[in-house]
Amino acid sequence: MKCMPAAGAGSIIANCCILTVGKGVRAVAKELHHPATGAPTTLTGEFNWKVGGQQGEGIDSTGEIVSQTLNRLGYYVYQYRHFMSLIKGGHTNYKVRAADHLIRHHGDELHVLIAFDQKTIDHNLHELVRDGVIVYDDIFKARIPEGRQVRVYGVPLTKIARELGNPIMKNMVAVGVTAALVGLPVEEFRPTIEARFGAKGGQVVELNMEALRRGFEYGVREIGQVATLPQRPEVRRRLFISGNEAVAFGALAAGCRFLAAYPITPATEIMYWFLKNFPKYGGVVVQAEDEIAAVNMAIGANYAGVRAMTSTSGPGISLMQEAVGLAGMSETPLVIVDVMRGGPSTGLPTKTEQSDLNQLIFGTHGEIPRIVLTPATVEDCFYMAAEAFNLAERYQCPVYLVSDLSLGMSRQSIDGLDYGRIRIDRGSLISQEELDAMERGAYKRYLVTESGISPRSLPGMRNGRYVALGNEHDEAGTEEIEDTSTREIQMKKRMRKLDGLDLGQYVDYYGDEPADRVDLLLVGWGSTIGRIQEAVERLAADGYKVGHLHLRALHPFPKDKVRGYLQAAPKVLVVENNYTGQLAGYLQREVGFHEKLHGCNKYDGDPFLASEIYSRAREVLIHG
Repeated sequence: MKCMPAAGAGSIIANCCILTVGKGVRAVAKELHHPATGAPTTLTGEFNWKVGGQQGEGIDSTGEIVSQTLNRLGYYVYQYRHFMSLIKGGHTNYKVRAADHLIRHHGDELHVLIAFDQKTIDHNLHELVRDGVIVYDDIFKARIPEGRQVRVYGVPLTKIARELGNPIMKNMVAVGVTAALVGLPVEEFRPTIEARFGAKGGQVVELNMEALRRGFEYGVREIGQVATLPQRPEVRRRLFISGNEAVAFGALAAGCRFLAAYPITPATEIMYWFLKNFPKYGGVVVQAEDEIAAVNMAIGANYAGVRAMTSTSGPGISLMQEAVGLAGMSETPLVIVDVMRGGPSTGLPTKTEQSDLNQLIFGTHGEIPRIVLTPATVEDCFYMAAEAFNLAERYQCPVYLVSDLSLGMSRQSIDGLDYGRIRIDRGSLISQEELDAMERGAYKRYLVTESGISPRSLPGMRNGRYVALGNEHDEAGTEEIEDTSTREIQMKKRMRKLDGLDLGQYVDYYGDEPADRVDLLLVGWGSTIGRIQEAVERLAADGYKVGHLHLRALHPFPKDKVRGYLQAAPKVLVVENNYTGQLAGYLQREVGFHEKLHGCNKYDGDPFLASEIYSRAREVLIHG
C-alpha cells in the first residue's frame, strides 16, 4: 500500500492506514468532517464523487459512466456538470451524488475528487470533507494548501493509458481506480460500457474494460478501499433523466408533433431529444435561422391545429417578445420553454440563474394574457410540460414553461412516471357540425363570450375561415384599429380569459408545523427545492421551527393561497438565483408584507448549496 503525501511545505495528511484482510483491503473506519464547519459527517446514506480537468479530456464521459452505473445498480443519483462556453480547454468538472434515498441536488460536500490537473484541485478543494480523498494524475505535482487534512494519492493515469495505446483513456483508468476506492467490482461497469461503446465494436468495448481493470488493480494494490457506498436500495429499474429530457418527453406524451428552435445553451438538449425521438411518432423538428423565426413557425403550426412549441433561453425570449404579442393578440395557443441561464446579454451561457422572471411576466409591448409555469423537479418537467399544452389551447394564449440550467441539464434518478396522469384537453375547438349549422360567413373567431374564450376553428374546416390578425380586430377578425369601442371590448375579452384560472394546485407547503407556528418561512421557486428542503432539515436539527413554501406557477399569481402562508409566518426568506430579488418583488406587488420579506440571493452562476441557504436563514432568525 502506498499513500502519497501532498506536495508543498507544511501540508498535513491525515492518517490513512489500510488494513489487509485476506485477499482484500478495506479502510479503517474513521469519521469525516464538513470542510467549512468542521462538523462531523459520514458517508452513511450517500457518496459524493467528482472528476475534473480540461474540456476535451473526456470528463463528461467519465462522469456519465460512473453515474449511469450507480443508477443501474439501484442507487438514487444526481449528476451536475460545471463547464465553460468553450469546445476545448478551460476547467470542467462532473459531480455525482449517489444515495440510498431520493435526492434533489448535487450536494454540498465531496468525498472523492479525481483531478486531471492542478486547477481541478484549486477549484474544488473547498468541497472536500476533512480526511476526504484526492486522486490525481501524477504527470503533475499536486499542491495542497497548508492545513488541509485530506488524503492525497498520485496515480499514473496517463502512463497506464499510454501503455494501452491511447492517453485519452486515462479517464477509463480513473473509473477503475474509483471502483477500487469504493470496493465496487469492475464488472459492474460492463453494461454501461457496452451500451456506450457497443456500436463501435467489441474490440473497443474490451479495450475500455481493460483500462478499467488496470485502474482497478492499481487502486486495490496501491491504495485500497477508502470509502463505502451507501447501502444499496432495493434494486429496481429507475429512470435516469434530465429536466430537458423530461420536458421533451412530456411534450411528446401530450401530442406535440412540431418543434421549431434555434440552438442555445442550456436548452439545446430539448431539440436533440426531439431529433432522436420525434420521427418515430410522426413529429417534425426544424432548426430555424434564429429565435424569431422559430417562435413564428411554432405560432403558425399551432394556428394550423398542430400542437407545437419552441425552446430557448433568456436571449431567445428577448428576441421572441414581439411574436409572443402576436400569439396573444391573435389568441393562438403557444408553448415556449425557457431554460434560464446567467445574463444579461451573452452573460454566463453555461451557468445557471433565475433572472428571466420579470420579462416572462411583463414582457411584450402592450398587454396580453399569459401563463407562467415553474416546475421544480424532473417529474414536474414531464407532467407540467404536458399540462402546458392543455392550458395553451384551453385559454388560447402563450404558456411559458420555465426551467434553468441546474434543473434542465442535470440528470437524476427517479422511480418512474405515471403516464396515466396525462390528459389531452384541446379547449374550445368548434365542431364541423356547429359550423355547418351557421349561415355562410357567420362564424366569429373572436366572439365575445362571458369567459373571454371564443370557439376556435382549424384551417380546412368548412365555414370556419378567419384571419388571425396582429392588428386589433372585431369579433369576425376584421381589422378595426380606429374603433375605440371595439378595442375596449376585445381587450376586456382577452384579458378576462384567465380570471377563472386558479394555479393554487402548484403552491406546495412543506413543514411539520403550520405556517402560523413556525419561526421562519422559506419561499422558493423552480430548481431550488432540494437545496431548501435540506436547509430546512438542518435548521430543524438546530431546534428551529421552519416551513417551506414552493411555487411551481407564478402567473396568474395564486395570491389567495400564498397570502395566507405569508400572513401567518412571522418572518419570510425568499430564496432565488438572481440579484434583484425578482420573486420577492413580485410577492410584494401581489400580496404585500414588505416588512416580513428577507432575501437570499445568489447570482454567481452556480446553484445554491444547502449550507448557503442554512447560513442565511440563521442570520434572519437570529438578527432579523
